[in-house]
Amino acid sequence: MNIVNQSACSGCHAKGACSVSDYQDKEIEISNFSNNYIAGQEVTILFKESAGFTALFYGYVLPFILVLSTLVISVSITNNELFAGLLSLAILIPYYITLYFLRHLLKKVFNFEVEEIK
Repeated sequence: MNIVNQSACSGCHAKGACSVSDYQDKEIEISNFSNNYIAGQEVTILFKESAGFTALFYGYVLPFILVLSTLVISVSITNNELFAGLLSLAILIPYYITLYFLRHLLKKVFNFEVEEIK
């Protein structure tokens, strides 16, 4: 399913002169599709707030904790700031590769639902 995300001012006649206008076409995958919808029909996309916080944790908080803890530990062990900085950034590579391989499990946690607007 494709959704169009646009800011409130993207339809403004002065959007060419303003850098605030934002228009994005996003694609989301919905696994449980119960009703028949037609193209162009307005619907509401539902996402659990707790799943949003979980996504925030896996996408931003946990990587920050990994980078910071790796930096502190490696500086205290090696006393080499350059090596510690590179190592703390390199720790993100296996983290995001692991997330990529677990994407099928994460799809079960982060699921969208569609609700018809009446």
